Amino acid sequence: MQTVIETRDLCKFYGQQKAVDHLSLHVPQASVYGFIGPNGAGKSTTMKMLLGLIHPTAGQVFLLGKELTQSNRLQLLRKTGSLIEFPSGYLHLTAEENLKIVADLKGVSRKEIGRVLDIVHLTRDRNRKVGQYSLGMKQRLGIAMALLGNPPLLILDEPTNGLDPAGIQEMRALLAEMPQSTGATILISSHLLGEMEQLVEQVGILNHGRMLFEGPLHDLQRHSRGALTMRLLRPQKALPVLRSQGIRPKQKADTLTIPPLRDELLAGLVQTIADSGAGIVELTRQTKSLEEIFLSLTDADKEVK
Repeated sequence: MQTVIETRDLCKFYGQQKAVDHLSLHVPQASVYGFIGPNGAGKSTTMKMLLGLIHPTAGQVFLLGKELTQSNRLQLLRKTGSLIEFPSGYLHLTAEENLKIVADLKGVSRKEIGRVLDIVHLTRDRNRKVGQYSLGMKQRLGIAMALLGNPPLLILDEPTNGLDPAGIQEMRALLAEMPQSTGATILISSHLLGEMEQLVEQVGILNHGRMLFEGPLHDLQRHSRGALTMRLLRPQKALPVLRSQGIRPKQKADTLTIPPLRDELLAGLVQTIADSGAGIVELTRQTKSLEEIFLSLTDADKEVK
């Protein structure tokens, strides 16, 4: 699969402080990639380096298969739409007037305006002054600006930041349909882990400027399995079997909870419990949420330090 964004040992130091520490990032084509980490993890700094807004201390950035340099920066950025921090716009002008200015600056036909307004669901509000827009509408207008020119790559920094729950849900629905409606690869940063879990296919988890995990979301979840719960007709018969294996289950009524096990160990254990006459009614593997996985990764990162 082709990589649309790649960084190699990307670093940004401010004096002795490491904002980004030897970061290697890989964003596959046609994916929605979640760049996740707490505030101050280095997400915005990385995105600004991807766009050439700040210079890296060391390392390389590749966009759309080409290394980003001072000489080709404008050429590559014409193919990249971005929304960094809060969207800019003239509040005393309408959405359409704002988009005309951006289209002219980008050298894009004004005929594009109707298309991008339709994508972000602002067609009915195109003639309202932006000062009358809600924050969510302003965010969507910022995305419309980024979409002018139909760029193959979108870089969106915290697009749900400051939105209420309804606005977050609306933004999530918009972003989820965008790869199909625009054909673009999307890199989204966020600290809202639950929202990213419902939206992205690929994740990169960042903490203290370092990558803790990168890959498909389902791989992260598969390698971070949660506890197992067993509902039994006669749980007391299962307890000796578990204790003989060194497992100390937590019991609540007819349910026993045990730590995650490898599939081959679990299969043998379930067979032994069934043979004991405990009567297994239900076996459920709890899946850790992205937030739980993130916390376990960052706790491990603290221990390394």
